[in-house]
Amino acid sequence: MERPYILHMFTPTRQMSPFDVNMAVDAGYQVVVPYADVGIDNVAALTQDAIFSRGPKGVAHTGLFIGGRDVVLAADMLLRAREAMVPPFEVSVFADPSGAYTTAAALVASVEWHMRRAHDTSLEGKRIVMLGGTGPVGVIAGVLAARAGALVSIASSRGLEAAQAASNRINVRFDVQTRGADAQSPEALDSALARAEVVFATAAAGVQVMNTRQVDQASGLLVAADVNAVPPAGIDGVGVADDGKPFGLHGALGVGALAIGNVKYQVQRRLFERMLAASKPVYLGFEEAFALAREVMAERETQTA
Repeated sequence: MERPYILHMFTPTRQMSPFDVNMAVDAGYQVVVPYADVGIDNVAALTQDAIFSRGPKGVAHTGLFIGGRDVVLAADMLLRAREAMVPPFEVSVFADPSGAYTTAAALVASVEWHMRRAHDTSLEGKRIVMLGGTGPVGVIAGVLAARAGALVSIASSRGLEAAQAASNRINVRFDVQTRGADAQSPEALDSALARAEVVFATAAAGVQVMNTRQVDQASGLLVAADVNAVPPAGIDGVGVADDGKPFGLHGALGVGALAIGNVKYQVQRRLFERMLAASKPVYLGFEEAFALAREVMAERETQTA
């Protein structure tokens, strides 16, 4: 009898996300076991418990998933799990804390696609303002955009000090260049948005971070994307289902939460399926999620050609 596919799911929080459990089962894992309150110092021992118990052939039917909320900690846990492997006892590992890796990948790939399609340009050199940029999705979207050559400002409603602290943390950990921006007052936010060409709204659900006046004042804005699906809209004028729909005084293109979420869903499911189908272990983080999100958007290009 063929051995069942087992996924061990590690999270440093008190519980694993039901969303991730559902995604794993729907992708084909037959046994899914969550482990809560897993610290980085527990990762190696748990990983080796998983790899040594099934033999060199059984590991092909075993995978690890890393959740939680801290996107930097998840990257460190992914690395720690990889370092704990003892070939041929080696399994695939996928990290996606709070869905932030796949959501950020979908967000950046979607905006990149609309920039190319509507403006025949890329993110290279573009001025991007991340509203709510200190949260999990904002941090990783900022990293991905910076690696794509954009000039990224991480804005925080808690002020410049909080924004700069988040910027410094990701610059050091992920070897990118971003900067902090103050969004604590309307005047500070107006200043941050004055030269923005792209806006990513990644604040908490139900929080509006850019109102109609600010949209209309942003004369250089080309694309704005909002991951908030809970009213009110994070960016006034961008509907949840919008997928490149013009809005505001200057006709910037809006990309809403459902359009981004559709790409995110495809990316997360396909990454789980990639682990299941892999003949050799794979290690999947936000870089791999972004590469796959770009593939999903390229498929869309073919379908709309």
